Amino acid sequence: MQKQEGLIKLIILIIIAIFVLSFFGISIRSLIEGESFQENFNYVWNSVKSVWQKYLAEPAEYLWNDVFIDLIWNSFIKNLEKIKGGGPSELIENAPSLDFASPSPTQ
Repeated sequence: MQKQEGLIKLIILIIIAIFVLSFFGISIRSLIEGESFQENFNYVWNSVKSVWQKYLAEPAEYLWNDVFIDLIWNSFIKNLEKIKGGGPSELIENAPSLDFASPSPTQ
């Protein structure tokens, strides 16, 4: 419910912002197509790409390939295939169990 309220608020704010810009005679199209906006946007976009390539691409690739895919996704798929085949998941296979029928070592 909270996300729906946030989405509705965002849509209402966008509509109000468009009305305010229209009231003052500001055209969104002319702003976006303007030369200064294009230059500023290209500068920011190139800066973001540079930061991504220099600092973030390698750690993100490591997290995606070596952590998410290798450790999480492959294990998830393997366990789903086991369950689909009627077998227990690795969690159930490796969980410690208590055998109440056998005597305890202290007896």
